[in-house]
Amino acid sequence: MRVRLSAVGYLNSRPLVHGLEEDAARFDVSFDVPARCADRLHAGEVDVGLIPSIEYLRGEYVVMPGVAVASHGPVASVVLFTRAPLDRVRRVAVDTSSRTSAALLHVLCAERWGISPSFAPHEPHLGDMLEVADAALLIGDRALFSEPGHAGVRQVDLGAEWTAMTGLPFVWAFWAARPAAADGELARALVAARDAGVAAIDAIARRFAAGDPVRRARAAAYLRENVRYDFGGAHRLALERYYAAAARLGLVPATRPVRYCDAALQATVERGGGGHR
Repeated sequence: MRVRLSAVGYLNSRPLVHGLEEDAARFDVSFDVPARCADRLHAGEVDVGLIPSIEYLRGEYVVMPGVAVASHGPVASVVLFTRAPLDRVRRVAVDTSSRTSAALLHVLCAERWGISPSFAPHEPHLGDMLEVADAALLIGDRALFSEPGHAGVRQVDLGAEWTAMTGLPFVWAFWAARPAAADGELARALVAARDAGVAAIDAIARRFAAGDPVRRARAAAYLRENVRYDFGGAHRLALERYYAAAARLGLVPATRPVRYCDAALQATVERGGGGHR
């Protein structure tokens, strides 16, 4: 039987699925926004989902080892656009595609910036969001390529803010699976797809940009300089800290350790130190 995969359709996830779409005999790949990927895994519609990291705590899943969408410092595609200084932000419009980023925003507001704004879900249209709120959280390609269009709008990179606060990377998403669907062979296939995708960044950026050289250069630089695709020991520690903060704020009922489908493969990854941006 084919493995049903739900993958995020954003540019930052394309290196993780490179080649999987062509292996139709083995994989049935569909694309959606991160929140919908999680919903499909929760509903049992897919076997494996590239889910927002916070969603791991909302189901009984195992993590596919070695692979994530992560950052260490600025991520460039998870951005708070604000018309006011951070200490004066009272209302934030939050991209409805976002769950991990929305929870991270709550954590940063409470533990880094010392503010407690209200949060309002909103379709990801920056101009409309800034009409109804002091600030707007956008994720993915919209955040990466958005221009504020308003004078005096400041951009705050949530990846940079997390790393400045903790010294750790941040894990935005990873492959999570129902335990019955996960094994070492599948885990190795996903690592191999990641490796092939990282090696094909120029081709991925060229296809994404569809003939626009400026967009192509921006996409390639983003995939090389901002996004990282490893899942090592530091990423596990970062997740544990993030989960603990989310639990303190009541964003999740409780935290629990990260459980891998192949602990031996994950240990090998952590000993090797990774190396894939």
